[in-house]
Amino acid sequence: MLKIIFVTRNLNKAKEAALILEDFGIDVEHVDLKLTEIQSESLEEIAKASAQEAANRVGRPVIVEDSGLFIKSLNGFPGPFSSYVQKTIGNKGILKLMKGIDDREAAFKSVIGYCDRKRKALSFIGEVSGKISHEEKGKVWAFDPIFIPDQEGGKTYAQMGTVEKNRISHRRKALESFAQWYLKP
Repeated sequence: MLKIIFVTRNLNKAKEAALILEDFGIDVEHVDLKLTEIQSESLEEIAKASAQEAANRVGRPVIVEDSGLFIKSLNGFPGPFSSYVQKTIGNKGILKLMKGIDDREAAFKSVIGYCDRKRKALSFIGEVSGKISHEEKGKVWAFDPIFIPDQEGGKTYAQMGTVEKNRISHRRKALESFAQWYLKP
């Protein structure tokens, strides 16, 4: 079985990645390491910079992940600032910002950054379109209780449970793209 190191401080992300990559025969070793996160409006730039730093510090090939919730009526906010927004105003704050807004279109994006120290960092992108619910539904982490992916019966990520969410998520799509590249001879 192939292995990859996933550098993240977020244990939930590490668990999701391990479950998803297991489907491809890739074993994930989680390394909890605080990385410098550059300030950028591009998830791809953030993920590549983090992957480069992680590979240099760990000394082996690594992946990192950066994700964001992009809400159309809020001009893409919170986007790459999703983690900070989640820590400060959370789901209740986003719902308050969305009060009275009919256009609830949103997208969840994930970028996997890979680096092996021998070349420039690579990125693999996954995206799921959906909408923001009017209230929190389900109890999981981050924005899962307020994001309803399109064509999934109106359930939030949080209401789906891990197996169902991992089948269709933005993270799944980005990790699938990475795995297909990583497994090529």
